[in-house]
Formats: sequence, structure tokens, C-alpha cells
Amino acid sequence: MSYASLIDAYLAGPDLLRQATRGLSELQLRARPIAGQWSTLEVVCHLADFEIVYADRLKRVIAEHEPTMFGGDPDQFAARLAYQDRDLAEELDLITSVRKSVGRILRTLAPDDFSRIGRHSEAGPLSLATLLTRVTDHIPHHVQFIRQKRQALGLAD
Repeated sequence: MSYASLIDAYLAGPDLLRQATRGLSELQLRARPIAGQWSTLEVVCHLADFEIVYADRLKRVIAEHEPTMFGGDPDQFAARLAYQDRDLAEELDLITSVRKSVGRILRTLAPDDFSRIGRHSEAGPLSLATLLTRVTDHIPHHVQFIRQKRQALGLAD
């Protein structure tokens, strides 16, 4: 996949998420129809929180020489960051805004820039291309879980 196509896919992520959550009531957003899994709202909050983390990583790899990046425990974020009390529209707007801003930066880069490296505290060296691929795949990965929740609630995709 070309970098331009990868950036296009990155920018399309928020629309996938909006489609997956369209038409859900507040009760359905907060429901946990599958035992041991987050609610749809919690999934969206997770995506919003880690969107910010990934944006920081991407920007630092672009701007700095081999920056150190730190991991984060999604379960600790979920436990401490009021996921069930947050607003779906705000979270979707945040994801969209971050991706538009970062996408604009990514479109200015030369192909060689995607080889720049950051050093992750757990995963080791990661290129900008790898980071972009991971964040691009993050929303589609979680949209699958939202679809499963919709089905468990007896709702169409």
C-alpha cells in the first residue's frame, strides 16, 4: 500500500466508527451485552484516548530523532478515565479532529520520512510507517467488536 493510500485509510477511520455507532441509544451505548467485554461507549473512549497517544507518537517520530515512546495499559485507562460517563459525540469529534490534523502533517512528508524511528518502551524500534499502520488498523479492529455488540443486542449493522 502506498503512503498516500495508507493516509487515506487513516483519515477514513472516524467515518467507519461513526457508521458502527450510528443509531445507538444511550442505553445501548452503555450496555455490555457480551460478558467480559467493554460497552460500545467504552470502546469508543478507548479509541479516543489512544488516538491522542498515537498522535503524540507520530508527531514525535516526525519531529525528533529516535524519541522514546511509552506504552499504556488500556484497562487502567478504562478504569480511571470515566468511560461510562463520557459523551459519544465528543469522543467521535475528538478522533476526527486529531486525525484531520495529523493527516495534514503526514501529507507533507517525503517517502523517506516514513522510515524514521521511535523507540517504544515495550515494542522496541518502530518506524513511522509501522506506527501509522497500527493506528490506521486500530479503529477497524474495534469496529468488529462494536458489530458483535450490536448483534448481541439484536440490532443490524
